[in-house]
Amino acid sequence: MTSGEHDVTAHGPATVPFASDAAASGAPHIEVPVAYDGILLASFGGPEGQEDVIPFLRNVTRGRGIPDERLEEVAHHYRHFGGVSPINEQNRALKAALEDELALRGIDLPVYWGNRNWAPYLDEAVKDAAAAGHTNLIAIATSAYSSFSSCRQYREDFARVLTETGLAGTVTIDKVRQFFDHPGFVAPFEAGVRDAIGGFRADGVAPAEIRVLFSTHSVPTADAQRSGPRDVDWGEGGAYAAQHLAVAQRIMTALADEDPAIADVGWELVYQSRSGPPSQPWLEPDINDVIAGLPDAGIRAVAIVPLGFVSDHMEVLWDLDTEAMEAAGEAGIRAVRTPTPGVDPAYVAGLIDLVLERVAGTPVSERPHETALGPWFDVCRPACCENVRAGFKPAAAGIAP
Repeated sequence: MTSGEHDVTAHGPATVPFASDAAASGAPHIEVPVAYDGILLASFGGPEGQEDVIPFLRNVTRGRGIPDERLEEVAHHYRHFGGVSPINEQNRALKAALEDELALRGIDLPVYWGNRNWAPYLDEAVKDAAAAGHTNLIAIATSAYSSFSSCRQYREDFARVLTETGLAGTVTIDKVRQFFDHPGFVAPFEAGVRDAIGGFRADGVAPAEIRVLFSTHSVPTADAQRSGPRDVDWGEGGAYAAQHLAVAQRIMTALADEDPAIADVGWELVYQSRSGPPSQPWLEPDINDVIAGLPDAGIRAVAIVPLGFVSDHMEVLWDLDTEAMEAAGEAGIRAVRTPTPGVDPAYVAGLIDLVLERVAGTPVSERPHETALGPWFDVCRPACCENVRAGFKPAAAGIAP
């Protein structure tokens, strides 16, 4: 099934607020050129010192009434690393890499960087762009998949920032499509899995004794079920789980095509980093629970693939490099954590390609994608990725609600 096959305009003609003229009509894919004059790199943000940790976590959980005592339970992850999340430095590196790639191609597009939860904030980035005369922005969010927290929340923040700064009507923000199955995003993961399996086999581990765990951030089950367009039954876990499963299957199939013995390597999608109360269902199984059961299945080695993440930020350093590795040690099995895309040249080039397909209005038939679910939408469809707790808020780059 391609994204075009399940398009809806839902309730008749609709316009998209805060958007370029081309995207305002609400077409699922914009196939006409758009003269963007700036790129908005949007990310989550993270603390850069011990004194930042609790204020940062207050920003992350704003509106949920979580007391500081409970926030401190999460804060120890950051405090373990001196109160510094690596994500800001990684985004500085990504911004520089994007600028280098643009310069290499002779493309004059400035890159503005803003975060949702810590400095530099999105409103600062948008105001800087407007002050420089760059008012038609194309956004890249550092999240590849469809869910409230990985897509719609960014779009809501774009709308909020334009409204609060008084720049609505002056600045427009479109957004590149979710890039979970773009070749530039998939290639670094495929290379990492290939290397991990090859390393295990070189040490005498048989393919049937190897397990690949594709890990991503767990989200509340109710939110996951509302991820993606509402006119499709995505199955358990909604479009969020379906996208991860499709990419994982694509990677393992491609590797087995290269070497048929890899078909004997088992794999599954697992989840990490849940933070809700025990009474609230979140996507499972948990990666540590799965690792604990691997020896009983005859597994001697496990490749942990951070498929849901674009860089080695806190959820990778703590939940995978610390907790999952400890779980593997307790289970008595070998473990390797494969790389995230980071600033891999294929990934950086792919992000610029995503921008340029919107600049050029590239036809859908010519857009690269590695699974049958893509290429994903340029303009998010109605009721996509609802936040069950808070409902719908105004959002850029999509049709209301």
